[in-house]
Amino acid sequence: MQFTKDELEAAHALVTATMFPTPQHAWPLLAERVGAEVFVKHENHTPTGSFKVRGALTFIDWLTRTHPEVTGICTATRGNHGQGQAWAATRAGLTAKVYVPRGNSVEKNSAMRAFGAELIEFGEDFDTAREEAYRVAAEENLFIVPPFHRELVRGVATYGYELFTAVPDLDAVYVPIGCGSGICGTIAARDALGAKAEVIGVVSENAPTAKLSVEAGRPIETDSARTFADGMAVRVPVPEALAIYGEKAARILTVSDAEVAGAIRAYYTDTHNLAEGAGAAPLAALIRERDRMQGKKVAVILCGGNIDQEWFVTVLEGGVPAV
Repeated sequence: MQFTKDELEAAHALVTATMFPTPQHAWPLLAERVGAEVFVKHENHTPTGSFKVRGALTFIDWLTRTHPEVTGICTATRGNHGQGQAWAATRAGLTAKVYVPRGNSVEKNSAMRAFGAELIEFGEDFDTAREEAYRVAAEENLFIVPPFHRELVRGVATYGYELFTAVPDLDAVYVPIGCGSGICGTIAARDALGAKAEVIGVVSENAPTAKLSVEAGRPIETDSARTFADGMAVRVPVPEALAIYGEKAARILTVSDAEVAGAIRAYYTDTHNLAEGAGAAPLAALIRERDRMQGKKVAVILCGGNIDQEWFVTVLEGGVPAV
């Protein structure tokens, strides 16, 4: 999946007609921590607290232009995708039915309802909820919003467009991987703008489907994906995304829940920003690779800040949230 610079500029104009661009700050305490110049792309500063809203805006715009007969959407999420889709869909006059697994983030569930979603809990994990969303969409004649789609990625790529436009000489960018729109959008923006940065994917060691699939050269499902970094809690890789990051990511790293919790604390002490688990995973990976990145100019994607209060308290007290 490739985009021209003109395609990304058009997507950026569409996205920023509704929300402001997010900043990319170089934080000195993070630089001291890892021995590199560290830019944080603050996707925690969007209207939904996550990068996913960018793809929702471009997808719903495409949907209403190309399928004017559609009256509602259906999708599955662990929270951030659902918030973005509910917000963009209801703004466009569509209904939004959103499936989440049982035991999902209480605060993300509340936010999705506030953004206009009809929320249904189903199954024990994201992939089970996703299967049910597809079934119900077909049964009720709703338009299914998949986790990966060209128009989703084009919108998501606008954060990469902003980052590489502002800091074109980055040596590396660390990006978390769930279903893959974030890392594929980052790769697409890098390539469209002619930047040279390595794009490094990050997964949870408890949800390593992306890493296992890249190493095997084919999709590898896992039996479970139990991590409090719920944005990365995926058992089944998306083949279309795998084809992109499997070829173009420099490497895929795993991080533990303890390392992610440590990165959340680092974000709070060094920048006073909230990071959810998936949002902190890139920093956790950079901290692990700090010897390799000495003296370089790197970026980490803080993809979201929607962490439940109870989990955040546990992290600040030095613990790791149990799931």
